[in-house]
Amino acid sequence: MQVEVWSDVVCPWCYIGKRRLEAALERFPHRDEVQVVWRSFQLDPSIPEGETHRTLPALAAKFGRPVEDVREMMRHVEETAAAEGLHYDLANGVSGNTLPAHELIHLAAERGLQGAVKERLLHAHFAEGRSVFDGDSLAALAVEAGLDETEVRAALADHRYRAAVLDDIRTAQQLGATGVPFFVVDRRYGAAGAQPADLLLQLLERAWSDTARSAQQVAGRP
Repeated sequence: MQVEVWSDVVCPWCYIGKRRLEAALERFPHRDEVQVVWRSFQLDPSIPEGETHRTLPALAAKFGRPVEDVREMMRHVEETAAAEGLHYDLANGVSGNTLPAHELIHLAAERGLQGAVKERLLHAHFAEGRSVFDGDSLAALAVEAGLDETEVRAALADHRYRAAVLDDIRTAQQLGATGVPFFVVDRRYGAAGAQPADLLLQLLERAWSDTARSAQQVAGRP
């Protein structure tokens, strides 16, 4: 069974959703037969590559809300994250274009390290305040997760995974995803948002049960 998750490395709810999916998988009897694939999505593709800005004032301007209102919204997200064992400092966060980060995640998938790199980038951004936007920062984090630095730098320089990233984004649009995290099981069942672990477990159980029932019908068994 394959679980695809569309998310962005600067999406606070995506990290929360990742933890909740992991909690659901821990309780799923067939978890060893589940493949989790991380798909690309950009919260703000309008930011020019190479540029960064402080997240708090940018969100306040985007929503047309006072900075303190947005700060309070961030506190709510931080409290939700803390309940999942995550420690955020959103008010001091920085945003940028995440296309290179998603290219790195595609490289990691080919090397069997996609989960490790995804986790490393999320933790670096939210828990450590490290950049996930420039080549030097991404190369350092990739090495920490087990990738080869020379290969990482070459892949980021020639954008060999750019087409795959853009294809993920187009697929999300075709599936009707307007926000992330967006969970899809076997391209048949979906859930939008950082759903509770119980709901994600129900999604996994339903998909597994329906697949098993279909297999029995094909085999001619009741």
